Amino acid sequence: QVQLVESGGGLVQAGDSLRLSCAASGRTFSSYAMGWFRQAPGKEREFVAAVNWSGGSTYYAASVKGRFTISRDNAKNTVYLRMNSLKPEDTAVYYCAQGGSFWTTPKTLGEYDYWGQGTQVTVSS
Repeated sequence: QVQLVESGGGLVQAGDSLRLSCAASGRTFSSYAMGWFRQAPGKEREFVAAVNWSGGSTYYAASVKGRFTISRDNAKNTVYLRMNSLKPEDTAVYYCAQGGSFWTTPKTLGEYDYWGQGTQVTVSS
């Protein structure tokens, strides 16, 4: 049974930083791409960032590129999202996801097989 458990969310001020973590279990972590998505109230879930199996290839949404960094530690079965220069518009529930072909950086919801329960990030102005 695959489980993804996010942590690290919270309430911060604009300009602050946060690091989200997602611990995975249930299948071989290094065999799958990992991604982060977010969903703000009243909006659809949107892609944030993705990383391939090795961490050597990443892809970001235009809205976060240059501010967010996705990384993974295959020895710890964990993927991270470092978020710098946070803005109020980054406020959302952040979800990690696992799936896709291991060499890719999937960007759409349908490419992922499993999802975490989400962690709330709130950025005040």
